[in-house]
Amino acid sequence: MSRTSRSTALLERFQHPAQVVVTGFAVTIAIGTLLLSLPAATPGTGSARPLDALFTATSAVCVTGLVTVDTGTHWSTFGELVILALIQVGGLGLMTLATLFTILLSRRLGLRARLAAQAETKTLRMTDVLRVVRHVVLFTLGCEAVVAVVLAARFALGYGEPFGRAAYLGIFHSVSAFNNAGFALWSDSLVRFAADPWICLTVCAAILVGGLGFPVIFELARGRRRPRTWSMLTRVTLATSAVLLAAGTLVLTVAEWTNPATLGALPGPARVLAGFTAAVMPRTAGFNNIDVAGMRSESWLATDLLMFVGGGSAGTAGGIKVTTFGLLAFVIWAELRGETRVNVGRRRLPESTQRQAVAIALLGVGLVAAATFALLVLTAHPLDRVLFEAVSAFATVGMSTGITADMPPAAHLVLIALMFVGRIGPLTLGTALALRERARRYEFPEERPIVG
Repeated sequence: MSRTSRSTALLERFQHPAQVVVTGFAVTIAIGTLLLSLPAATPGTGSARPLDALFTATSAVCVTGLVTVDTGTHWSTFGELVILALIQVGGLGLMTLATLFTILLSRRLGLRARLAAQAETKTLRMTDVLRVVRHVVLFTLGCEAVVAVVLAARFALGYGEPFGRAAYLGIFHSVSAFNNAGFALWSDSLVRFAADPWICLTVCAAILVGGLGFPVIFELARGRRRPRTWSMLTRVTLATSAVLLAAGTLVLTVAEWTNPATLGALPGPARVLAGFTAAVMPRTAGFNNIDVAGMRSESWLATDLLMFVGGGSAGTAGGIKVTTFGLLAFVIWAELRGETRVNVGRRRLPESTQRQAVAIALLGVGLVAAATFALLVLTAHPLDRVLFEAVSAFATVGMSTGITADMPPAAHLVLIALMFVGRIGPLTLGTALALRERARRYEFPEERPIVG
């Protein structure tokens, strides 16, 4: 087969993103479930329950972090390595596919493809695909290696872990952090390290970098000294992320400052560190450095909002994405000012993109509402805890108020479906909506209904 024929065949495959993403993730989850069901995946005799294996595999591939069993004690070293591999495949696969879809959209919509090569992409050639995949893989593995070294050094020097164990802990939590998975090998996640800036800030850095998205990171690397040349995607992602991080830190720190179950038990400087870390985690990371079950109701609500928005597009984070949230803020601002066009900086936002943002946000709200209703019917837990669980699953965050393991099997199946749809939904829906865009050859008469 010639190079042109191979490129054409590959392009035809990528023109059906829903099939690619759904099939790939479903097959990976099935393989992970089978491996975690083996007797070797659990210590001692016997094997894991099929539902626990399915739930854990789905959570790992969808880089969520919700668990029905304790990761560090329920699974053997083999089981932990399977989880680690599923996290890597899920995070790296999603990041690669999302970036490739971004290139495809740039080609289809005639936009300047700053996201992969800083040049206009008229076709999606085999060389383009290979270059993007290589860059994503090298960047991911490089970041994970750096974070693993830092964490391993801290575990060995600061906590007396043997070299081999420290290296293992560093690698596992580095991969889990960069991919925004939130799996930890301690029963209390990262609570024991709440006052340790070496651990907390390193993990936070990995989470934020992985959650920005490869297109934004690549553009920053190429044009970090020329902010005026940044694309709308990069500007909106950075600005919205900074605002949400600052607001989340302020709200959670103030709300939990005197709570003895969370920040109140820490010294002053450690409270600020813990408040910042607690604001980073809802960006779909899933670790918890404070006891989520002990947080106040207003903190749960703030965390719900942060989780629902999530992180950057074409990254390892979930949620409706900060780009969607940021663009909707510009739409609202333009409407309040009575402007007929939505402008972001010196660029006009297409109406089709506005509709896509609204569709993704409203469908996310509807999905969370439906899942919350189902969980309320299936469990006896109160609304605030159930809502927290549903948002965490949809946004692939993995934080929990401690009710996941206590839910019945039917509720676990709801969470599994929610994690799966929440992981592939925004990417698939956004790409599919853009690819289906076509010009209408006629217009109906206009009629303006009453709104509000």
